[in-house]
Amino acid sequence: MTLKPLALSLGDPAGIGPEITVKAWRALRETGPAFMVVGDFELLAAAAGGAANLERVTGPAGAASAFPDRLPVLDIPLQANVVSGKADPAHAAAVIRWIETAAGLALSGEISAMVTNPIAKAPLYQAGFAFPGHTEFLAELTAAANQDGARGPVMMLAAGGLRTSLATIHLPLAKVPQALTVQGIVNVGLVTAQALTRDFGIDRPRVALAGLNPHAGESGELGREEIDILRPAARSLRDLGVDCRDPAPADTLFHAEARRTYDAVVCMYHDQALIPVKMLDFWGGVNVTLGLPIVRTSPDHGTAFDIAGRGIARPDSLIAAIRLADQLAKARSGQARAA
Repeated sequence: MTLKPLALSLGDPAGIGPEITVKAWRALRETGPAFMVVGDFELLAAAAGGAANLERVTGPAGAASAFPDRLPVLDIPLQANVVSGKADPAHAAAVIRWIETAAGLALSGEISAMVTNPIAKAPLYQAGFAFPGHTEFLAELTAAANQDGARGPVMMLAAGGLRTSLATIHLPLAKVPQALTVQGIVNVGLVTAQALTRDFGIDRPRVALAGLNPHAGESGELGREEIDILRPAARSLRDLGVDCRDPAPADTLFHAEARRTYDAVVCMYHDQALIPVKMLDFWGGVNVTLGLPIVRTSPDHGTAFDIAGRGIARPDSLIAAIRLADQLAKARSGQARAA
């Protein structure tokens, strides 16, 4: 158990967040880690089969005493009714406030880490939300406190012993080559290496680079990005003290024997990073935001509006995200005590 509870933001109220949150509490209530929910009490009560399974709390101290007997909820009510599976911009203000509140608790040290349930971006945009998603919003919320080392946010996916960091995230494939720069890849590599040490407890992290092109460019015959961008980035990382290999063909990086030779792979685009993770553990993948002054994880899936309210959503990824957040928070806490 962590010394302080974690906090979960509830995500889109019309998605599967309420259901999998209750299921995660039931799965973890006996073994922990302890957590509280920042969200709408009544919505969670409906998901939990009644308010008797919940307890309103005003902060982490109350959450620590309520868990595991009842699911602790810091109640920030919605201002509009919820229809399962139907996104609604009227919920945007509450969803944003849930995230802000959990992030504030993490920044103040009142909780050990935050875990974010999935949000739907379209209704937030309709309500004037100015960020591409959770990751960029959290980077803004924590920017003033982010003074150490290379800066995030960097998205990492983790499952089945594999960790993949992304040099680009939600870009059309045609736009990826021009988005890649030496400086950008060096920053992702540095953030990844620092996180492997600070958060994952790896003293001498090994970082691999996945080539962009087939056969890692085949000496320039199949593309020059490896020559012009990726190899110079790898050299710069080595000059900065990071154990980083030259780019390797992506099709040879993810089998079991290859995975034993590195601690994380920097991938050049979204599917290059996500496909191997989901092949290893489709239900248990976790999204980790690296390079922030707080620990933040989330499930590796979306709101699943198509099955919301049907009682069939699997909580595996949220449970894995809670457990990993607890592990990372303990690693940071231990390093802080040692310092």
